[in-house]
Amino acid sequence: MRARMAGARAWLLGRRIRGDAGMTTSEYAMGTIAACAFAAVLYKVVTSGTVSKALESVIGKALDAQF
Repeated sequence: MRARMAGARAWLLGRRIRGDAGMTTSEYAMGTIAACAFAAVLYKVVTSGTVSKALESVIGKALDAQF
């Protein structure tokens, strides 16, 4: 048990010294690609006929609401 605790402490100390808190360039690239893919899928969904008509209906009802 003590060996495990010493190993965990050494690992944490190593992370503090190394300063491995951010992403590497490859992680940024993968994150950017994933965000672009998600944006493309979301754009396709929002501009589809069904969703477009639903959004127009919601906006039309909101503009015609009586206060």
